[in-house]
Amino acid sequence: MLYYLYEYLTANGVYIPGLNLFRYISFRAGMAVLMSLFIGLVYGKKIIVYLRRKQMGELVRDLGLDGQKQKEGTPTMGGLIIIVSALIPVLLFTKFLNIYILLLIISVLWMGIIGFIDDYLKKVKKNKDGLSGKFKIVGQVGLGLIVGVVMYCSPEVLVKRQYTDAAQYPNKAVEQKFAPPEKAVVSTVPFVKNNEFDYSKILFWMSDEDAEAYSWAVFIPIVIFIVTAVSNGANITDGIDGLAAGTSAIILLALAFFAYLSGNIIFADYLNIMFLPNMGETTIFAIAMVGAVIGFFWYNTYPAQVFMGDTGSLMLGGVIAVLAIILRKELLIPVLCGIFLVENLSVVLQVLVFKYRKKKYGLEYAQNNRLFKMSPLHHHYQKEGYHESKIVNRMIIIGILLAIICLITLKIR
Repeated sequence: MLYYLYEYLTANGVYIPGLNLFRYISFRAGMAVLMSLFIGLVYGKKIIVYLRRKQMGELVRDLGLDGQKQKEGTPTMGGLIIIVSALIPVLLFTKFLNIYILLLIISVLWMGIIGFIDDYLKKVKKNKDGLSGKFKIVGQVGLGLIVGVVMYCSPEVLVKRQYTDAAQYPNKAVEQKFAPPEKAVVSTVPFVKNNEFDYSKILFWMSDEDAEAYSWAVFIPIVIFIVTAVSNGANITDGIDGLAAGTSAIILLALAFFAYLSGNIIFADYLNIMFLPNMGETTIFAIAMVGAVIGFFWYNTYPAQVFMGDTGSLMLGGVIAVLAIILRKELLIPVLCGIFLVENLSVVLQVLVFKYRKKKYGLEYAQNNRLFKMSPLHHHYQKEGYHESKIVNRMIIIGILLAIICLITLKIR
């Protein structure tokens, strides 16, 4: 909004000292993160007080975990803090008509509404099951479908790739080293030389023309799967104070860095990566999300004053997935979102192993010989006697290491 005001004033010959700073993504990103952090810290407390007054407290099931019952009555729906804190600076400091920003705003609102309905049914309507799982899946599939179709069809979603002989002409202008913008359903393969992966190559039995024409049949289902998986992974990870918020902040910060590099043709040339036109604006969105999550994290650290609820966890997972997809970094998700992946797998493995042992050895044996003492994995470590603060801190450290590994892929391949 402020950027469009700057453009309008400049076009009409109005010059205000310092106004030209709005030309720079780095300035607008800095302002966005400061504002989102300020809103989260200052107005987050007011939202918590409001939720407590409305008796939006968490109903805690007795799982036999230390300190569990003390959390009963803690306000939930804290994801509203993240949504409000992020969207206000995004609308103020980005070119919000940019196709990528529109997709990300839709993702925040779409998944936020699904999570809010679930929390509302649990807390207000006293429906302990909340929104049915199949409706959540339908919502996640719907978002994945929207993102996949827009990425495939929109004329604004383009890539510019370096000519193969660009390195032989170091004195060429940077723009001349890149081919014209093109529509391409491609991604980045980590740690691989010539690391572009074309989804049409999966249809290897077709001619090149047919494979390219039908690449949507591969790309869109993969996008739907990624959005659903990462969203559920973030939701499962949100089980102890600060875990989902802390790990999400690290992931978003890494994606903000990727967005800045991919949207800057000079860095894209230096690193020999795809240049994604109009991608720079997503840096502002991602860094605003980082500020919003940190602002929420202030109140979510142990002992939590507020829980994010599905309003926040489903939204964060969906946004992270969409960001990775539009940045062509979705194949990095198993590493970058490694905490989400492990938490998800721990639940799946717990169920599969239990069913196998029940079938082979009987119910009593299966109940007494579970793979984990409890799933997801963070509850297993709680059962092992680790304090939840120690679990969260160590998982955040692991998240930082995973983010560093992902950033290393920019040069090591």
